[in-house]
Amino acid sequence: MGKTKENLFTSQQNYLAKLAKAIAHPARIAILEHLAKNGSCVCGDIVEELPLSQSTISQHLKAMKEAGVIKGEVDGTFRCYCIDMEACKNLLSQVTSLFTTGKCC
Repeated sequence: MGKTKENLFTSQQNYLAKLAKAIAHPARIAILEHLAKNGSCVCGDIVEELPLSQSTISQHLKAMKEAGVIKGEVDGTFRCYCIDMEACKNLLSQVTSLFTTGKCC
């Protein structure tokens, strides 16, 4: 969504859309599954696990980090990533709330 349209929606709606977009790709789901299984890891470990290039994985990691879904720390030449559990719990809470407040015909 273009920046010019964000003002038409609440900050909560924009935040939820940002988090949802950050995980809305099969590669990103695979990366999150890998991080959840291993606790944390460096980018090279993820490259060895997934059938994607290092640059593609780095782009996905960057997008998820910018959205706050994962955290990353630099350790020399390595970047270590882990899931930001608070952000993910918030995402789960908001999605649950979104689908439990409505009624169907």
